Amino acid sequence: MEMINLSLPGTSRFATDYAGWVPGMERFFHYKYHEPAEYRSRIEELNNRKFHRNELADHISAFMAAFPGSTAINKSIEKLRQENSVVIMGGQQAGILTGPLYTIHKIISIISFAKQKERELNIPVVPVFWIAGEDHDFQEVNHVYVCEKKRIEKWNYPERILEKKMVSDIQIDEEICKRWIEEVIESYGETEHTSKLLQFTGQLLKKNLNFVDFFSAIILELFKEYGLLIVDSGNRDLRMLEKEILIRQIKDHQQITNAVHFQQQQLVAAGYNKTIEIAEHAANLFYYDSTVNERILLEFRPEAQLFIGKNGRVSFTEAELIELANEFPEKLSNNVVTRPLTQEWLFPTLSFIGGPGEIAYWAELTKVFEHFQMKVPPIVPRLNMTILDRSLETDLTDLEISVAEALTKGVEAAKYHFLNSIKDDELERLFSETRQQLNDKYQLIQNVVKQKYAGLLPLLEKNEKVVQSQIDFMADKLDLEIRLRHANTLNKLARIETALKPLGLPQERVWNIFYYLNKYGLDFVNELLMLPYEFDGTHKIIKV
Repeated sequence: MEMINLSLPGTSRFATDYAGWVPGMERFFHYKYHEPAEYRSRIEELNNRKFHRNELADHISAFMAAFPGSTAINKSIEKLRQENSVVIMGGQQAGILTGPLYTIHKIISIISFAKQKERELNIPVVPVFWIAGEDHDFQEVNHVYVCEKKRIEKWNYPERILEKKMVSDIQIDEEICKRWIEEVIESYGETEHTSKLLQFTGQLLKKNLNFVDFFSAIILELFKEYGLLIVDSGNRDLRMLEKEILIRQIKDHQQITNAVHFQQQQLVAAGYNKTIEIAEHAANLFYYDSTVNERILLEFRPEAQLFIGKNGRVSFTEAELIELANEFPEKLSNNVVTRPLTQEWLFPTLSFIGGPGEIAYWAELTKVFEHFQMKVPPIVPRLNMTILDRSLETDLTDLEISVAEALTKGVEAAKYHFLNSIKDDELERLFSETRQQLNDKYQLIQNVVKQKYAGLLPLLEKNEKVVQSQIDFMADKLDLEIRLRHANTLNKLARIETALKPLGLPQERVWNIFYYLNKYGLDFVNELLMLPYEFDGTHKIIKV
């Protein structure tokens, strides 16, 4: 395994400007993530705040007890209890089979950055992954992509979920899921690692029967030796630790919303687009209605002085909502605005590892954090990675396509130029002339038939289409023959596109880690973690 660094354009303007820290970026963040001295300043800020470390460590220890464990995990839990410890935080939804590759990339980023900072700062640094189990968008987590008969297909987990349940509450049918996973892995092709991978998933599936638990079990089995801790935002016991911040969010809901709107105005004035959609009187909290298993977004109605749910199904006074937060906090959950606030209130976060979209929405929260006498942590762009099989590297060399070109533009242009170079110009000209001549002759015939045999016009038009279709059929057959003669090159182009730019998207947004585990074995993730990553904004090409 070898790594090379490439400088590639960013996927969004804001993320690109952030990575380069263009002038004016300091208006949207409290720390310059790329300057080492900023992390000393962040530690000073954290030292002036109070964290319920033991309660948090106890909760994580109890939550993780059901999943694969290790000495390294136990050490991380004990580190978290220490007054001088900090965490490197990142998070994602609980995708089936861990979801797209970028979830794995994010975890590798968290672990690698935590190692670096512990070495540099000489204090305990703990890697923590925050699972967004309170999310209810099932369509975001219920699928993987496979390549079936040379076509990329989206395969959904077959069970239907009609309610807007939190992902933490969505159960998995063991037998249905097992058969589905077998079909997914079968689509990858059998290798020397397939049997072990099926055994790996089967053992974990037997113990974990909801989406978050199954996700957690896979993640921890892959990363347990690196001391990774996990939390589930949808876990009811975790919510018990959030009472204080929930109550403050309820009392200050309008100030939170106003702060987001103010910061969004600054971003728009600087030429950027806003990321968070937030209503004028958003409460930025959900209420979980257990009678219908649904999360209901709350909004404040000033005229009634009530927090109202969608379609008026629920309503609360401020006092009632505060009482609910105090007595039954599991009935409330955060949205995109208040989740980062809750994370930072719970954890002594040295830095947050985020993707391009996350960086953009954290920029809209600066004034919210200031309202709570806190600062937005240094936001570190996660590692951007592409896995490059050696055979694909050979294909790229043969076709004289650079890796950078394949990643940024795909191979459509190369394919277009190649097809132009192999087409038979003489045959194309003859077919074009034949079509035109046929059209001209039929026009003459049509003029005569109109005058003498008008009733036969529909039959004539049908006959013309049949003749034209036969010409097109023959032209297509000849084109296919040309492509078959050059199938080797066209197959190389297709393989490159499928592997590096599937569906026109980055590899990490489509493919799943299980394809690579099936191909290279369960130690593949360990090998990735052994590479010497630098958080320098370059794209990491991992040659395997």
